[in-house]
Amino acid sequence: MNIRKILPRVYGHLVSSLNTSTPCCATVRLQHGKSDVNEHRAKVMARGLPEKKPLPKVKSIILVASGKGGVGKTTTAVNLACAMKVIEPDKEIGLLDADVFGPSVPLMMNISGEPMLNDDNLIEPLLNYGVKCMSMGLLVSGENAVVWRGLMVMQALERLTRQVAWGPLDCLIVDTPPGTGDTHLSLAQNLPIDGAIVVTTPQSAALQVTKRGVNMFDKLKVPIIGMVENMSHAICHKCGTKNFVFGNETKTAAEQMGLQIIESFEVDSNMSECINSGKPAIYALPDSTHAEKYRQLANKVFKYISDKDKSEAEATKQ
Repeated sequence: MNIRKILPRVYGHLVSSLNTSTPCCATVRLQHGKSDVNEHRAKVMARGLPEKKPLPKVKSIILVASGKGGVGKTTTAVNLACAMKVIEPDKEIGLLDADVFGPSVPLMMNISGEPMLNDDNLIEPLLNYGVKCMSMGLLVSGENAVVWRGLMVMQALERLTRQVAWGPLDCLIVDTPPGTGDTHLSLAQNLPIDGAIVVTTPQSAALQVTKRGVNMFDKLKVPIIGMVENMSHAICHKCGTKNFVFGNETKTAAEQMGLQIIESFEVDSNMSECINSGKPAIYALPDSTHAEKYRQLANKVFKYISDKDKSEAEATKQ
């Protein structure tokens, strides 16, 4: 079944109605006693947060996030997912592009076409480089912009997570949008997130916003695996000197946030070609420094998941 033909049914429409009998400039006075306010507050608090429900047949979920845009978050998510598949071919890896407004995974993973629905009315993810992929960019044709309010975005995110035939998966990498908004809150409150990787660049502006993202995950009780630093420096091709063209404050900022820099990537002009061609560096440049570092990053994520599983198993026995 063609997925685009059912989009109106899948996502629905938000309709706003106005009471035209009341003038726009009218003042409405609400009279509530203190006891009414306290009672309402108690009812709201009693509802609690939504129950976290795992995705069927998905063992682990890892978020890749950045407070600021343009720091190489999607590049990190794409190459991490591919590297995990390369070093552990028997593992099933998925990649979810949760950036509804600015999806980039289809370009970087060289995937296109309309996803189909299976017999269970679930969207079948597209497969490339051995990684199962899903993105809003696959559901919106051409260069059409997604112009939605928050509720529509949350409905779309619900479909991209629970209405996709992800399983079986050993790990789902989620590429999240910049900022600290509804998407992160919805994912953290509705899914059992195993950990998050925070991506930044050395500029003060990026690091400042990164701190906000770290604080967000702390409040949401999402453990942070570590920090990935992109564009850390540029290497002179003539003398090999490292030039910290964007500053050198990442290490100090990471220490202040209590985080470890689990991988650091220098500026490499070849990465742009990898992005534009839709062939991740892990495949396009397998012998490069970047590819080796992505493999190391993948190993660290696998180790983190393994250690977390062992810790939880021991806690259950006790």
